[in-house]
Amino acid sequence: MTAVPTDIPPASTGPTATGPTHATTTDPTAPGRRPNFVIIVPDQLRADALGCFGNPVARTPHIDALAARGTAFDEAYVQNPVCSPSRASFLTGWYPHVRGHRTLTHLLQADEPNLLRILKDAGYHVSWAGVRGDTFAPGVTERSVTEYGFATPPTRTQSADYPSEAWARLFYRGRVTAPGTDHDEAAVSTAELRLSSPPPEPWVVFVPLIAPHCPFEVAEPWFSMHDRDAMPDPFPPSDREPRFKTSLRRLHGLDRVTPDMWREVIATYYGMVSRLDDHVGRMMAALEAGGQADRTVTLFFADHGEYLGDFGLIEKWPSGMDRCLTRDPLIVSGGGLPGGQRTGSLVELLDIVPTVLELAGVEAPHRHFGRSLLPLLDDPAMPHREYVFTEGGFTSPEEPQLGHPAFPYDLKGVLEHEDVESTGRVAAVRDGRWTYVWRLYEPAELYDRSTDPDERVNLAGTPEVADVERRMEQVLFRWHVETSDVIPLQADPRFPQVDLPAPGSVPGAEAESGTEGSRGGPGDDHEGSAPRP
Repeated sequence: MTAVPTDIPPASTGPTATGPTHATTTDPTAPGRRPNFVIIVPDQLRADALGCFGNPVARTPHIDALAARGTAFDEAYVQNPVCSPSRASFLTGWYPHVRGHRTLTHLLQADEPNLLRILKDAGYHVSWAGVRGDTFAPGVTERSVTEYGFATPPTRTQSADYPSEAWARLFYRGRVTAPGTDHDEAAVSTAELRLSSPPPEPWVVFVPLIAPHCPFEVAEPWFSMHDRDAMPDPFPPSDREPRFKTSLRRLHGLDRVTPDMWREVIATYYGMVSRLDDHVGRMMAALEAGGQADRTVTLFFADHGEYLGDFGLIEKWPSGMDRCLTRDPLIVSGGGLPGGQRTGSLVELLDIVPTVLELAGVEAPHRHFGRSLLPLLDDPAMPHREYVFTEGGFTSPEEPQLGHPAFPYDLKGVLEHEDVESTGRVAAVRDGRWTYVWRLYEPAELYDRSTDPDERVNLAGTPEVADVERRMEQVLFRWHVETSDVIPLQADPRFPQVDLPAPGSVPGAEAESGTEGSRGGPGDDHEGSAPRP
């Protein structure tokens, strides 16, 4: 096995690196007792696809029950609308721009912290159920988790076939009839095994799933579970929208999609969500069977959402800041924490890092931007954040670093390369009422969620909201300055010894070389001062 750098300071118990712990009254933080954690992360799950987040036709009884036993966060937002950058953010407590984790192929490195590694270093047994990638660079998984993979591997992979070109551009396959188990079934079976027969406490079971990420396909009984005629109609394109929306509709022929086709896609997606719900129910039953449910905190959240026909679009886009992509179904439940409640306070997914670490009594070995959610669990009405932020997209010089995806994602790759400004850098800020979107290559957007909850009417540039626009622009600018990077907690010596021969010396001969550090150097009379001329 390749050696992995270990230059992250080990985690220790105590207050977090960003401030003192919250004095919670709940059981999991009692002296001598550290809770276990089940962390379930579906992919591309819209919050409003769940009954507990307001969907009247969803069939998600197990996830709804999980929310009823805990706290549901109605205004939780992701920090990036694409898989890998979002995962890098919620595992580090960093915004994606802090260390350049803004693409699908720039993953968490061995010299960077992550939540699983911190918990493992603090004595947790960390089980990763499945083989979902797109998170850690080579070698980091081995450093971050105790065990990884499947108890019994899957026997079926996704088909490459689509019913037609039109359905392929909707990422739709329909009913699954092929026998065998897929990734998620194998991962959930592995989690069931570990939860029903847990390792010595404390432990973590991390379950990153693929569903309901497209292709949109599911087996019976879930495929036929939702009445196509009862599916909600997606809302149409808006005026004054960023040009990627027009381009995607044109390239994929989405303007020709009929209402019945959209309902078919939506019903299949909801079927995938219902299957996910059954998986959650099975894992919670296994946790009960293992006898440690009362000492285990379950966190459920997604990496981002899905257009699902809204704005005439499907799937997602790196510079899409729409609420259907960025609002997240965050639930924290069990382990003696308060239950039967929900909060409308603004939160970010990067708040997961300090929340879990505070419950575990573990100090973060790095500076981060998360804020523990524990105060909200004790008082759901209290404010948490005045603003929440999401970012995405790329600059024109970064175009060569973007991928060339295979069919049916190929047209999205074409657009990214041929019109990189359509996926230009973007940042969105939300407060309790307003959403402001600043785009590097296109005009800004402003939405009033009090009257326009789906963010469809762009008010930017109108005199009546000029003050709001200026305020939110300043908030965004200040956020970028405050979070542009982090100073590592571990300091380096200013004048380290250098074990190299002096210029012009014979290789191998003794020579006075870089020994300035041992003799002291300029400016040593005051730590941090500049060398004198």
